[in-house]
Formats: sequence, C-alpha cells, structure tokens
Amino acid sequence: MSDLLAGPAEVAGGLSVRGAAAVDAAAPASTRAALLARDVPARLAAGDPTLWGPDAAATAKVRLGWLDTHRRSRELLPQLAELVAELADLDHVVLAGMGGAALAPEVITRALGRPLTVLDTTDPGQVRAALADRLERTVVVVSSKCGSSVETDSLRRAYWQAFLDAGMSEAETARHFVVVTDPGSPLEATAAELGVVTILADPEVASRYSALTAFGLVPAALAGVPVTDLLDDADALAGSLGRDRDNPALALGAALGAAATTGRATVALAADGTGADGLGDWIEQLLAESTGKAGVGLLPVVLESPDAPGGTAPDVLTVSCGGALTPGRAPGAGVADLAVNGPLGAHFLAWEYATAVAAVVLGVDPFDQPDVAGSKENTARVLAAGAPAETASFTDGAVEVYAPVGAPGDLVGVLRWLLDGLGDDGYLAVTAYLDRRDDAAVAGLRPALARATGRPVTFGWAPRCLHSTGQYHKGGPRAGSHLQLTGAVTGDLPVPGRPYTFGELQAAQAAGDRQALAGRERPVLRLHLTERAAGVAQLLDAAGRTRT
Repeated sequence: MSDLLAGPAEVAGGLSVRGAAAVDAAAPASTRAALLARDVPARLAAGDPTLWGPDAAATAKVRLGWLDTHRRSRELLPQLAELVAELADLDHVVLAGMGGAALAPEVITRALGRPLTVLDTTDPGQVRAALADRLERTVVVVSSKCGSSVETDSLRRAYWQAFLDAGMSEAETARHFVVVTDPGSPLEATAAELGVVTILADPEVASRYSALTAFGLVPAALAGVPVTDLLDDADALAGSLGRDRDNPALALGAALGAAATTGRATVALAADGTGADGLGDWIEQLLAESTGKAGVGLLPVVLESPDAPGGTAPDVLTVSCGGALTPGRAPGAGVADLAVNGPLGAHFLAWEYATAVAAVVLGVDPFDQPDVAGSKENTARVLAAGAPAETASFTDGAVEVYAPVGAPGDLVGVLRWLLDGLGDDGYLAVTAYLDRRDDAAVAGLRPALARATGRPVTFGWAPRCLHSTGQYHKGGPRAGSHLQLTGAVTGDLPVPGRPYTFGELQAAQAAGDRQALAGRERPVLRLHLTERAAGVAQLLDAAGRTRT
C-alpha cells in the first residue's frame, strides 16, 4: 500500500496528511468535492451548527467551542502557573476521571515523557495500589464534565478518606485536590463545600473534544508539560480550517468519510514510531463516540504496531500517526493508507475537525451519545437490587465460562465458536473489567484473536471504554460480538460514604453493560477468571490455539 502515500502531502501548521487523495479517488465520486460543494470547510470553521441536520443543530450550537478553545484556554495559563508553583512539593500527580477527560492528558504526558498516574477504573486492586503510592506527595486532579460520574465520585471519596486516615486535617486534605468540571455541575458544589481548588472548563466543548481545555491542560501542567506549546501548535493549524485547499484536517475528514461510505468503515490506528505514542487511544474514543450511532459509524482499532494483526483487510483503512517527521520520509509507507504526522496540539484539533467532517458525510450528530446512558442506568439498578444470579456454562481451569446455549463446552472451542460467528462483516470487541496494571498481559488477546479470525478485533479496559467506544458498541452497526472478561476480587475496598465496595461497583458495571448489549441483541460471551494470573495465562494460550 506504499504507493498510496507516494503523492504529495497536504500540509498546514506543521501537520501533514498523506494518502488522502488516493482514498478519495478510490470512491465512485469524490467525497471532498461534495463537501466543497456544500461549503463545509468555511461553514465548519465559522461554527455553523446546521451542518449535521436540523435535529442536531440545537446540540451542535453549544458544542462547537473546540474550534477556538485553544485560544480561549490561554486565559488559564496564569492560573495554571500559579497552581503549579503552589503545589510544587506534590510531585505525584493522579488523574481521577473517565473518557475524554482522562484519555487526552494520558496521551499528552505519555507522548512528552512526563509522569502521570491515570486512574479511570473501579478495579479494587488497581485503586488500592494507587492509594498506597506516595500519598503524602500526591495531588489528585478530579475531572468530570457532568460532575456526577459514579467512577470519579468513588475515586474522589477513596482518596479523601485515605488522606484523612493518614492523619491529615480536612484543610490539609483539601490542598491535595484540584477539581476540573463544568460551571454549575454537582462536582463544583462539592468542591466548594470541601474547600478544594476548582478550575472551570469550557462548557461548550464535549468531553471527547476537550483535549485543549482545562480537562487536558490542568493535569498536564501539574505533571510538568509546557502546555503553551500545545495551544501554539493548534493555533498554527487553525488558520487552515476554513480553506478548500492546503487543509490537512479537511483531507483527513474527507478520506475518513469516503472510506466509511465505500465499505472501509474500520479504521486501524498505529503509531509510526516518530512520537505521539498513545494517540490512538484518544482517537479511538473520539471516532467511536462521535460517529457510532443510528446504525452507522467508524470502528477504530488500535494496533500495537503498524504490522500487528488486524491492520490489513479489504474493509480496513489503516492510518499511521506520529509527531516528528524525518525529512523525505513518508511515515507508514508500505503499511498505511493514510499517514498523519505533526505536533500533538495540531493532531488534537485536526482529528476533532476531521471527525466532525466525517460525521457530515455519515449524516450523524457528532456531539451526542444517545446510547451511553443505558449501561449507567443498568449499573444503578444492579447496585440497588443486587447482581442477577448467573450459573456458569462450564469451568475450564481458572476460567468460568458464561456462554449462550449451544456453545461448545471447552475454552478453545467456545472462543473458536465466537470467532466463527463473526462472519464476513462482523467484529469482536474484547472488554476487560480487570486491573490495567497487574493484568496488563491480557491485552495480548487482541492480536491473538485478530490473527485467528482475520476480522477486526478491538480491546478496551472497562469501565473507561463505557464512556467512549461503548457508544459505538450499542449504537453503531449491528455487526459486533462481545467478549467480556471479569475477575475474582481478593482484596476488596469500600467506597466511603456509599453502601457498596469497588468490587461490587465493578461487577455491577459489567452486569449492566451485558444487559445493555443483550438488549440490543449483541452476542456476549463472558469469561470470569477465578484466579487472575492463571486465568490470563490460560486465556492467552487458548487464544493462540484458536487458529485454524
């Protein structure tokens, strides 16, 4: 596929996109020409809320702040500098947040080599380990746009109690917190009551578009990132967004739209090795949650490397991403259909713009998430009434299998059965309600199963994925099958002030998600690890033996 990248790059503000013209040319009619005929670049750059149809206009009108938030966010810089100086002795930064509020800061700090502990989990083992890590030197950034996410609230409560248990007064404890939320949210009121510093975010930017707002900048700045550079990089690109030519973000969006409407709606994302590591995780939630609705959407698959299984197929568009381009080099050559390369701040703005453009092509509202609430509501019901009784279909070693009637009675067989059910146009979503640190090896299931099936396979840590790809799973095309992984809890942890533990909350979230998927007739196979380390090893071995 290297010939697709042989043409000239479209460049602006330090960001280059290669291969877009070839993708557009492969469609029966030019998607880019159709967008230009509707004057989409100028209208989007001007914040026209009618681009996505009359039903979406009201939402879009108050969700287009990301177009210039990189300029308005400069107002935060003096406050951030003061905060960083005031908390200089607290050098362990923990971010408690979900979805876009956590993914953007994680990408920023990872790409720029700054330490940040991202806690977007309800796994009691992972939470317990975080609470035990350098507590006296910890500042906790509690980020939530709506201010009512059960995960973020639970983590805030756990840390608050941990500081008190360590002998700190309430005033001393309050100094170890910074809250980032929207004006008027319940979290703003809670922070005021507790005496916690609060930085208000841009209310006209959805969480998944919030990388260059307070949600991305506050934890990054506390971790030592020169956040002004991110804003400068975005500003350098912004002037190109209204143009018909020399507009790489438009080229990217048109290519995504062209691919989606010509049988290539799976977008495989791979780092090209030139920086911007981890960017695929942020792009994944942006694309999935923005486009996966009304039975259509772009399915993002984050690859471990450009040559990992699942990146090449007739219905897959492979995109490489990087941050530092060597002169004369076409990143991703030989592997990718599209190559996007440039500074991180420009990446954020370009992908947000491109996603909004792709949504125009698909005819969906990129700013709502109509199918996310179901899992949350189910979780609340399970917590209130208790988990439904379930009986394992069979047990194989350290793995309990909960499978539909008629599935094989052995682990390798049931995995092969699940893969065979994907057919020629299905995909498999692996969702792990486990410890992202101690159970990290289980992510190896994605490439192993992708190698076995030849169909797209995604992997997501839960509950973080409920706030991102969960929208696509419920609202996108009815082509997905789901492998849910849960694990035994050996050392549970209470949620202070709540009648449940983190383990019970995690189990309720898994049960609630299964109910939401079943309600949309999505096939679900649940594997429960009765002993986590042994179960992970057993699963990886079984996945390797599913190849035919």
